[in-house]
Amino acid sequence: MPPTSIDETLSLLTTHGYFASRELATALFLALRMERPLFLEGEPGVGKTELAKAAAGMLGTTMLRLQCYEGLDTASALYEWDYPRQIMALRLAEAAGERPANDTLYRSEFLLKRPLLQALMPDENHPGAQRVLLIDEIDRADEPFEAFLLELLSDFQVTIPEYGTVRADRAPLVVMTSNRTREVHDALKRRCLYQWIGYPERDRELAIVAARAPEAAAELQRRAVDFVHRLRTMDLFKAPGIAETIDWCRALAALSVTELDPQSVQDTLGVLLKYQDDLARVDAARIAQCLADAPAPE
Repeated sequence: MPPTSIDETLSLLTTHGYFASRELATALFLALRMERPLFLEGEPGVGKTELAKAAAGMLGTTMLRLQCYEGLDTASALYEWDYPRQIMALRLAEAAGERPANDTLYRSEFLLKRPLLQALMPDENHPGAQRVLLIDEIDRADEPFEAFLLELLSDFQVTIPEYGTVRADRAPLVVMTSNRTREVHDALKRRCLYQWIGYPERDRELAIVAARAPEAAAELQRRAVDFVHRLRTMDLFKAPGIAETIDWCRALAALSVTELDPQSVQDTLGVLLKYQDDLARVDAARIAQCLADAPAPE
């Protein structure tokens, strides 16, 4: 069942391992209550995709994911016909002396349902649950695909010429994400509730790391989060996101590191930083300075 308040939304998300800000929980609650798509923007690795996964868990359903890319078309996003099976059905009908009709060739079992079409149909594995559709990295798709989404999401229905109109009995929760590699058209944003997801404050990121990387000692988690927050104040091409902080703590734990020191940071810096220029910028002197500036143990 959908949450009945913002506080309940926060609580349910936390139960499913997602530590949201109140602003983000409010946006999700309103998207569910108003049956509007939720458009999330932010740097990579700040938890946009994870919110859709947590929302699916909260609603008791499985998440449908459409990963966007340049050249994405309806055959990959919406549907296409299973032509080999249709040809087989055609030949079987001819062998039996029958004349195939449209209702023979264009039946549901020949329809390959892609994520957008699946989102309009009931979840057979979770009867009664609201579908959750993640349209991930919409900024990587072409502008014509955005225009197609405008039509589909306005009424949550689509017409397949040979099959008929498929209409959602219940509007799915649609979560769209963007890393802002390009600007998404205003017409699409206007149809959504919008929320920017930034890097979390220290205490919330520490709670996330504690939940996602429990194998790392508490003091190591604290020192790692403090170090990452100092990296984010530097002029880097790509600052580490929450996902990198979690991976780094897991990597340190896998190496049996119990205390953060310059050598362990230098050895594992590639887990945090993904560009050579950033790795060169965070040299030994900067690492030592970041560690020296860290707060005293609690």
